[in-house]
Amino acid sequence: MKRRVVLQGGLLASWGLPLFAVQNRERLDDAVAVLQKAVDEGQITSAVLHIVQRGTAFSRAFGSASNEDAMFLLGSISKPIAVTALMTLYDQGEFELDDLLSKFLPTFRGDARDQVTMRHLLTHVSGLPDQLSENDALRRSHATLDKFADHAIRTPLLFAPGTQYSYSSMGILLAARVAEQISGLSIIDLVERNVFQPLKMKRSSQGLGRFKIEEMVSVQTDRAAPESGGGDPNAKDWDWNSPYWRNLGAPWGGTHASAPDIAVFLSEFFNQSGRVVKPETAGLMTSNHNAENLVPRGLGWNVGLAAGGSGCSEKTFGHTGSTGTIAWCDPAADILCVVLTSLPARAVATHPRDVVAAMIARG
Repeated sequence: MKRRVVLQGGLLASWGLPLFAVQNRERLDDAVAVLQKAVDEGQITSAVLHIVQRGTAFSRAFGSASNEDAMFLLGSISKPIAVTALMTLYDQGEFELDDLLSKFLPTFRGDARDQVTMRHLLTHVSGLPDQLSENDALRRSHATLDKFADHAIRTPLLFAPGTQYSYSSMGILLAARVAEQISGLSIIDLVERNVFQPLKMKRSSQGLGRFKIEEMVSVQTDRAAPESGGGDPNAKDWDWNSPYWRNLGAPWGGTHASAPDIAVFLSEFFNQSGRVVKPETAGLMTSNHNAENLVPRGLGWNVGLAAGGSGCSEKTFGHTGSTGTIAWCDPAADILCVVLTSLPARAVATHPRDVVAAMIARG
């Protein structure tokens, strides 16, 4: 295990001092013990825990993670990052949330597509599927993001827009496609320019960027999601660990980052500092936009009680990733929690990341 505790402006000799109240230090010890046990028993090969509360940060790396700055494939935590890049264009007046998608992608028409708005895409009520039926074939052929978008534009909707909730990676893909059309930049370059650089997220990249694949933590793909080639020995050239996927920079799941960098990203929305999006836009993104009978969602963010660990408040926002990650912020408790692991989310019924997140939330 490796550990580092940083108070803004200095290094602490002991992580126990101002991090949590004395009665809560036991919960932090328990959270660390959960991840260490998972590593010791061979369940998890790599993990990093990063917590920030009231200006004090605690980091610890586990297993083969070289240190707390190790970079993990985030999975769907990529979604709010890509959406934030898009929302910088919203702040510039380039689109409105209720603009029709067809305004920017004219071929997206017919079969109720004319009703899909930008807000629908960002809150998972567009009717677009999570993954395309031809997903495996596209990945096997090393399809570009343009090719994925072409197929997503033509794929049948699952329901009339706005009437149901259905988690949709393809909705985020087409939202990113709009960002590319407006900005004239690839989503990889737009995220780097409008998100990572302003926040000084130096251990983050959309795709591999300037980093080498050897610098990234590998996912334990033998127990990964089927749509990522999990458990398929013939998928080695397109699964989560392949150079193809790591370079692709998919806005729905292809971002790499360290746990401290993700905490910086969360802080932008907690503090509403305006370094990336306007304060009112940060508030807009972390507020529920869906009808009462639907799953609550912000713009790119999961929001409400289910957004973090069990015990979080209704003000919480965050996201999980199928690669084995979770990140959330509860402004009511002034706490950020990031747990990055190499163990895919579907690998076990009760994932250690979720156990740890719940412990921190109740702390």
